[in-house]
Amino acid sequence: MTTTVPTREQAFALLNQYNKNESLIKHALAVEGVMRYFARKRQEDEEKWGVIGLIHDLDYEQFPEEHCRKTEEILKQNNWPQEYIRAVVSHGWGICSDVEPKTELEKVLYAIDELTGLVVTTALVRPSKSLMDLKAKSVKKKWKDKRFAAGVDRSIIEKGAKMLGVELTELITDTIMGMREVADKIGLKGEA
Repeated sequence: MTTTVPTREQAFALLNQYNKNESLIKHALAVEGVMRYFARKRQEDEEKWGVIGLIHDLDYEQFPEEHCRKTEEILKQNNWPQEYIRAVVSHGWGICSDVEPKTELEKVLYAIDELTGLVVTTALVRPSKSLMDLKAKSVKKKWKDKRFAAGVDRSIIEKGAKMLGVELTELITDTIMGMREVADKIGLKGEA
């Protein structure tokens, strides 16, 4: 069976086939935006990075107990390249997968997945409800309050930053910049 490199349209159709929850789709779009931003910054394949970001939580709505494992199964059935499948599964390392992020792409996905949630929550409590005027400083201030966005595992973000060899502030800034590019799609453009 030959694998085919999926287009963004195919990935988005597959995402919508398995996900109806608006906030999960917005999360996928946010992660896609950040992955594309990082790919450009690192002179990598923006399309590949974006598609992997878009599809990373494919199974989460329907199969939360089998997160990552079910995505692997679905992507194999759809003849996705092994490299894409491995990257997607690696974002659950230490949580629901034993596939450790090794490539730059995998490390970025691992580091920013949880972080996008913290950035969204921080933007939503601001008067502007926008990413357009959000700074890393504001996210870092909220970071310290463990009750704020309590579902966000900050240790994963820290481990991801360390894997990438970047400071937390830089990772947060780059994540905000990537999310700004899709702010209208994820409802965080605000009035700014």
